[in-house]
Amino acid sequence: MAIYILRRMISTIAVMAMVGIFVFLLLRLAPGDPATIIAGTKGTPEMIAAIREQLGLDQPLPVQFVRWALSVLGGDFGVSMFFGRPVLELISQRLEATISLSILTMAVSVTIGVSFGILAAWRAGGLVDRILTAFATLGFSVPVFVVGFFLIYFFAIRTRWLPVQGYEPIEHGIGPWLVHLILPTVTLGIPYIAFIARVARASLLEVLLEDYMRTALAKGASSYSMLFHHALKNAGVPILTVIGISFAYLIGGVVITETVFNIPGVGRLVVDAINNRDYPIIQGVLILTSGLYVLINLAVDLSYTLVDPRIRY
Repeated sequence: MAIYILRRMISTIAVMAMVGIFVFLLLRLAPGDPATIIAGTKGTPEMIAAIREQLGLDQPLPVQFVRWALSVLGGDFGVSMFFGRPVLELISQRLEATISLSILTMAVSVTIGVSFGILAAWRAGGLVDRILTAFATLGFSVPVFVVGFFLIYFFAIRTRWLPVQGYEPIEHGIGPWLVHLILPTVTLGIPYIAFIARVARASLLEVLLEDYMRTALAKGASSYSMLFHHALKNAGVPILTVIGISFAYLIGGVVITETVFNIPGVGRLVVDAINNRDYPIIQGVLILTSGLYVLINLAVDLSYTLVDPRIRY
């Protein structure tokens, strides 16, 4: 296990190095000049040249990359071009909303998705299975922003049961915090509920058709014991995998959801930074989310042994 973790950490360093090179080149080679944007429509060539020199954009790309990489390794992601404040400070101010939305969405998605998958597999071919399968297909097909606008129209505009936008910090109370997250959580969670439910159903169906399951049934094992003590454990590896993938993909979905519901999270910060060509913010967020993605994959790989003792590294 220790050797496996060490090898994964070494590969993680290589992956993050490639991510850093890709992020740096992607933003630097994209059309447009941030110095021109900062200077505005009335910026003179001399003003634009001064801004480029101040930001280090007049240096060759290799020099810019080395300076940026050394700063990142030292924990310094630079200063925002437009806000004039450290990038980590700006990100940390937006983290609460994004983390709250992400964790609540995954908790709801895993709970409902796995439950739907178990129920559909146990009643395979029946009415419940067909209804849940139709819901999973529809939920996985409809874009997030369409679901968001529909929920806003019905629950916020027509009935006025829930707030249409905004976010309340948790220190203001659990009630206001939760009320403002209900619509974004449902909007963001529906595709992941559908995805997890489909995988859970397929994995459980495959296990339920095995010979040892029929043997357990012939020996008088209860339905609860067969489903949760035998089938669910053996089907746990694909379910854990899809949960890890869903949590990683959730990072991209948060950007759209926060924009639709006007939540001041990291997603909104990225959208504003892209519109303003604010290199330090974009690079900082991409590097941090890439690192989180790699750590999630490592955690999923290591968790396989918890559900299937036959797996050894």
